Amino acid sequence: QVHVVESGGGLVQAGGSLGLSCSASGMIFSISAMGWYRQAPGKQRELVAQIFSGGSTNYADSVKGRFTISRDNAKNTVYLQMNSLKPEDTGVYYCRTDVITLSVARVQNYWGQGTQVTVSS
Repeated sequence: QVHVVESGGGLVQAGGSLGLSCSASGMIFSISAMGWYRQAPGKQRELVAQIFSGGSTNYADSVKGRFTISRDNAKNTVYLQMNSLKPEDTGVYYCRTDVITLSVARVQNYWGQGTQVTVSS
């Protein structure tokens, strides 16, 4: 019913920048929150940044001041600009959208397939 597709990511040297984008499509009535999570090898998936429909944001302490999340509500798209990247930022980045669909009147979480971000030292 809802498709979430990420793009961006790749390989960058420490101190560099990368941008990610994520678009949701399908039978969407509304989207409450959109966020980015990451999972490093051997570690649990963790929240990186989240943005709500009203524009408020939430960041992991480890990325505050370096990453910026933004959202285009008209396009159901969320962006993550990552600056001053560190090797510890390496991982698979997943987009999650919290959606109310046209058929189910409650919030459901939909995930993208993930995109690899590798920061070399």
